[in-house]
Amino acid sequence: MPPVPFQMCALIVMSLLLTACSGLQSSHLITSSSIVESVTRDSGDRRVLAGEWDYEELAVVLLTLDESGNGTYGWKKGQLRTVAFSGLHWEGTWLQEENDREGNFVVELSPDLSEGNGRWWYTRIGDDRAPTAKGGTFHLSRKTSSVAASDTPPAP
Repeated sequence: MPPVPFQMCALIVMSLLLTACSGLQSSHLITSSSIVESVTRDSGDRRVLAGEWDYEELAVVLLTLDESGNGTYGWKKGQLRTVAFSGLHWEGTWLQEENDREGNFVVELSPDLSEGNGRWWYTRIGDDRAPTAKGGTFHLSRKTSSVAASDTPPAP
């Protein structure tokens, strides 16, 4: 194989450097657009999440959320925090103080916002910050008032 001329080596090195630099630039652009996407994804009015919800997986657990979409549940002193809400898509984190676990969740709500199907997963179990334990799926149903509109007494 004949030796590679100096100009050819310089050209190869320059093209590798340009490729590497353009990769860094596009990576920065992806990061910037991800931040913009994250901000625009959270354009929904979180107040629609406020109230009580039945969380159904293997059993039913009551979730109670405030007007920011944050709240609590009774299983293992659970806490929920909404991190993004737009349209019918809801994302958040959960923490269970009693068993030292936390994770994330996503929910796709129905058009009338009365129910939704979701998926949850672990981000930490105790000191393990990369747990391999699987999460699960669940169904949410908004709790309705015990007094229906038709039960309203007639005007005197």
